[in-house]
Amino acid sequence: MKKIIFFILIATFSLFLFSVSAEESDKIFTQKELDEKVSKLVDEKISKIKKTSVAELTKEILERESKIEARARILEKREEQLKMAEETLSKKILDVESRQKKIIGCIDDHKSGEARRVKQMVSVIANMKPAKAAEVLSVQDSLISVKILEQIDPKRASKIFNLMDKEVSARLQKQYLNMQK
Repeated sequence: MKKIIFFILIATFSLFLFSVSAEESDKIFTQKELDEKVSKLVDEKISKIKKTSVAELTKEILERESKIEARARILEKREEQLKMAEETLSKKILDVESRQKKIIGCIDDHKSGEARRVKQMVSVIANMKPAKAAEVLSVQDSLISVKILEQIDPKRASKIFNLMDKEVSARLQKQYLNMQK
């Protein structure tokens, strides 16, 4: 800012000298008159610059304030959107958690029901003759058959394995051994 004022002062002084020399070419000034005239012109220009600068600064401040207000409004809108998104997300999380609990409950019910059915089948198979038990377990799902055989007395399970078809027996024995590990 100081450089600009200095530059303007030099330009003003140069213009003054040029205008003085052009208008009053036949006049000769004393040093005191010249200093007074220059001082007067410099003061006029400085006051004009000050007025302009204050006006420009005021205008610039107002523009910046309006930009800041616009940014504040944008930020408020974003904050509102974030709050709404956060609420929506919270609702969705609660919904997912409730669904997850229902699914886990269904899975637990299924597992407990399966365990109950396996237990019933164990008691039925344990009371059957080995040949009939082998026939029933051969057509069952292999995982359920293995779970049933796992809970039966090992001697009875070996008799049942011996009476099964060799391929089915081999597959079930392999799964049975893998479950025992």
